[in-house]
Amino acid sequence: MALSDLLYPDNPKRREELIHLHQELLDCMATNFRATNELAGVLNEHLGCTIPHIQMRESSTVKANCDIIIQAMSEIQHQVQKIDSDMKEKLEPVLYQKLYDIKEPELEKIAIAHKVFSIVLGEATSTAGMVAIKLLSSNLITLTVSKLVSLLAQIGASVLGGISITILGLGIEMILHAILGAVERNQLLAAVRSYEKHLAEFKAASEKYQRAIREVTSLVRQQVQ
Repeated sequence: MALSDLLYPDNPKRREELIHLHQELLDCMATNFRATNELAGVLNEHLGCTIPHIQMRESSTVKANCDIIIQAMSEIQHQVQKIDSDMKEKLEPVLYQKLYDIKEPELEKIAIAHKVFSIVLGEATSTAGMVAIKLLSSNLITLTVSKLVSLLAQIGASVLGGISITILGLGIEMILHAILGAVERNQLLAAVRSYEKHLAEFKAASEKYQRAIREVTSLVRQQVQ
């Protein structure tokens, strides 16, 4: 038993909490990687985008992996903004306004959007207009992605950012050393609280992000069937 455990008997419990929270963070990040790739795949296939596939780097830090997701999300934001610009450029002002009018039937909006993509791409899939309208009329890009990008940046800049995502295989003492550089009780408590705060916000934002993407991809699958 480490001397610090003799001095602070609750340290072993705090250590286990840190390990559990760290694994939760990594699991949540992995799910966001998959969801981002799924959305990018839809944009690439149906709207002519070229967003690259992303992958977690197990030899890198939490911050490095946060940066990978942020870059991909930023590219998705850029592409959706480009879609909006294409719509605005190709449509008469009245038709463009219809895309954002909540009173307009969604089928009519989809037809308008598909017409634009047929012009922009030369040929567009039957789901192109539907995907475009779903992205433009929802808060996926304007709110959900922006919120998640902000939280990822905060996590990357925090004490968590410098931790390797593969550290779980290195043992409890190595995890504590990487996080704290020591095993004093107050530092352990501070690390646990930091994890809990960031993880709670990150999980909530991630669930909204993933739910929004499921809405888009489920509609695409229905169209294919």
